[in-house]
Amino acid sequence: MIDLSIIILSFNTEKLTRECIESVVKNTKGITYEFLVMDNASKDGSLEMLKKLSQKLPLKLIANKDNIGFGLANNQGMKEACGRYLLLLNSDTLVKDNVLGEMVKWMDENLKVGISSCALKNKDGSLQRTGGYFPTLFRVFAWMSFLDDIPLFSKLIKPYHSRSSSSESRDWLTGAYLLIRRRVFEDVGYFDKDYFMYVEEIDYAYRAKEKGWQVWFLSKWSITHYGGASGTSGLAAISEYKSLKVFYKKHYPKWQTCILRLFLRLGALPRLLFNFKIYAKVFCEA
Repeated sequence: MIDLSIIILSFNTEKLTRECIESVVKNTKGITYEFLVMDNASKDGSLEMLKKLSQKLPLKLIANKDNIGFGLANNQGMKEACGRYLLLLNSDTLVKDNVLGEMVKWMDENLKVGISSCALKNKDGSLQRTGGYFPTLFRVFAWMSFLDDIPLFSKLIKPYHSRSSSSESRDWLTGAYLLIRRRVFEDVGYFDKDYFMYVEEIDYAYRAKEKGWQVWFLSKWSITHYGGASGTSGLAAISEYKSLKVFYKKHYPKWQTCILRLFLRLGALPRLLFNFKIYAKVFCEA
């Protein structure tokens, strides 16, 4: 069995996807790996580029006729994966050091950890929010009311979206880089098909923690994540709000979904000043 199956979703990011794969090949040492790339009906030449790469790299290409979303496309890769570990890696990332090899070694030494991630950094080196804690009603309220932007308050409540740069156990991790132990996949299975984009990684971590697995953010390692290369911030907001309702209906009592919708609507109101079209839609659909 090979060490690592690197699962990449491609959607109209031809240049970034190629650079991502090349950065992995250039910097990854000490482990065996394969690529599984799912293309969600790109129209920018991505498919042709990937076909060429598959002729010289251990890369299996799955060409979808439609954009089936993040979760379902990654499920395709997980189904075909042969590695001891599965790495879900965004196409808009760059690996500059032996992050993959060293993190596989760390996972081999920490057997209770089922899912891990490294720090995600912007192009200028600044740190992105990477994962956090499950979106309880209190944490959603703090997020919607901007209370979790207050540093001291944020430390006290363990926010839905964490700002911490310290290595620590968290509830969930951002799907741009998810290193998953094969035994976790065997325990938890696939991403829930009810999520099209966003929150599916929270749902996955929730199910993993129910099985007793730990989830760790490891700031010792980092990659560059451009972020939003195949979508827009407006689409992200709408998708996350919709998916949060799915998560609540699945995991929390029914009465909490009603309060969640109220908090999302209240949170959309001040955000109308920044993007009226997007958050007016959020307000109406919450």
